[in-house]
Amino acid sequence: MTDFIKKINHWCERIEQNNLWRQKKCFNLIPSENTPSLLVKLAEIADPSGRYAEHRTMKGQEVYFYQGTDFIRDVELAAREELCRYFGCTDVELRPISGQMANEVVFKGLVKFVNRKRKPGEPFRRLRMVMNNDLNKGGHLSSQPMGALFNLVEEDPATGKENVVNIPVRQDNPYRADLNRLEEMLKTYRPELVIFGKSMFIYREPVEFVHRLVRDWPDRPVLMYDMAHVLGLYGVFQAPFAEGADLVTGSTHKTFFGTQRGVVAGNFPGGSPLKQLWTDIQGRAFPGSTSNHHLGTLLGLLLSAIEMNEFREAYQTQVQKNARAFARYLKENGIPVEGDEADGFTETHQILIRVKKFGNGQEIARRLENNNILTNYQALPDDTTFLEASGIRMGVQEMTRFGMKEKDFEILAGLIADVIIRNRQVGEEVSRYRRNFLEMQYCLPEKQALELASRLLTSILPSPGVAAMLAEKMAARAKEMAD
Repeated sequence: MTDFIKKINHWCERIEQNNLWRQKKCFNLIPSENTPSLLVKLAEIADPSGRYAEHRTMKGQEVYFYQGTDFIRDVELAAREELCRYFGCTDVELRPISGQMANEVVFKGLVKFVNRKRKPGEPFRRLRMVMNNDLNKGGHLSSQPMGALFNLVEEDPATGKENVVNIPVRQDNPYRADLNRLEEMLKTYRPELVIFGKSMFIYREPVEFVHRLVRDWPDRPVLMYDMAHVLGLYGVFQAPFAEGADLVTGSTHKTFFGTQRGVVAGNFPGGSPLKQLWTDIQGRAFPGSTSNHHLGTLLGLLLSAIEMNEFREAYQTQVQKNARAFARYLKENGIPVEGDEADGFTETHQILIRVKKFGNGQEIARRLENNNILTNYQALPDDTTFLEASGIRMGVQEMTRFGMKEKDFEILAGLIADVIIRNRQVGEEVSRYRRNFLEMQYCLPEKQALELASRLLTSILPSPGVAAMLAEKMAARAKEMAD
């Protein structure tokens, strides 16, 4: 066996083992992940993968710079239509390939937009003042000066720090905004941009409250909501456009069960004074930030958006029910849960637990992983450093998609308590329990999906003989399921 074959065999075996472990033996509770459906996965490896479809508006018409792009043009138009329907908005930009890039595209577009008001001779400037969520209080990294805001906000000459202020939080509940202090800070600092959204995310953001305060200002701030973690809960959790937000950004693979991409959505009806901002955002998407925007994942996003629009109500409702039930079962098993118990601990897919009295969050997360339960350790608002995290952050979205209901989380909560509190080894028990939740929901039933998958795989494989053999095997599997 040649070295080449050995390496290929080695890594194919590792890939297979990882697939079986992550998909069939583990409970994935990481709140920023999801598993796409079979057809969405296949779309990612279809012919558009690796192709180019650069395009931009020139003299009033959309110009594509490559041939062979009619199909992907139709895909992009259809995906925009599905997502505009999902958000109930006027505009969607699909070319960012991550949530962080989506934020960066907005920030760069806004810098260009505010500079359109310069008087002759005035220097090009950055954003004067931005308000966001504190990173240590759950704010998302991509909305920080060390993230996508880098070099896009003016500095205070006295301190050398960026002019960024944080949405204040309540002393009795650091997961909720302090509205009285927020009103005072808005009037004092007059930010040009307010960024809502978090990564440690259990409650609604004060979008409507801020909109009512600033809507009549002569130069009101742009209101942006980074919904990366809760994009798949748009509507049932919070509908920012209905509350006055101008922009929604996010990644499309967390609660929204699509491919790994980013999206910018805007609500700028005809006559909106911010319509030019949308044009500037589009220009920062292309050519400003990306060329090849990963067309295979764009095709997958279209299919997942169709799935979401079909199943959103059932999926979103079950996610919220599962999260609250899971939080309650964890508390009943002796694990401290963050948030207000009177409010069910959470309004999203996330549950935050405090594990400090049982060990360091990093060590607890590794212990859970060794028992086939995947989470991530999290610094809570009163922690001094992420390396001494006292929390664990979990989400129910992926296991909801694999069919778990409220009562199913009772056993899982007990197994987690066994690991955290009693340091028991329950890995085999966890894997046995996972076998009950292997069939994906909120998409085409597996039999129908296999029939379509066999056709798609046959069209991808270059060898007719291999394609026919694979199609035959998949057809036999579909028939077996039907019988």
